[in-house]
Amino acid sequence: MDQLELSDFDVDQQLLQLPGISLLIFTSVGCASCRYARQQLPRLGLPVQRLCWIDAEESGAVERYEVFHLPALFIVRDGEFFGALRAPLTESAIRAALNLGLTREPDELP
Repeated sequence: MDQLELSDFDVDQQLLQLPGISLLIFTSVGCASCRYARQQLPRLGLPVQRLCWIDAEESGAVERYEVFHLPALFIVRDGEFFGALRAPLTESAIRAALNLGLTREPDELP
């Protein structure tokens, strides 16, 4: 699975153009759970084409996406926004949350 480092300058453009399922993940250097997510998510074999990392401390997108806790995960498929993914950072929990999240009505990116 691919991994991208996004910033305020390219987050919207990239997410609108990328085909397939992307997990947008807001993290912070000082967050222990974020470090765990960075280490574990790429190893889980999730049914997504890519993980898109964005530094919450350096991003104005935090407000647009209404990020209240870190790490914060969001589902984007083919440029459409399917909302937050709320699940423990385990493969089975994330798979179940992805399947449920993709049944929601998509929206425009925040």
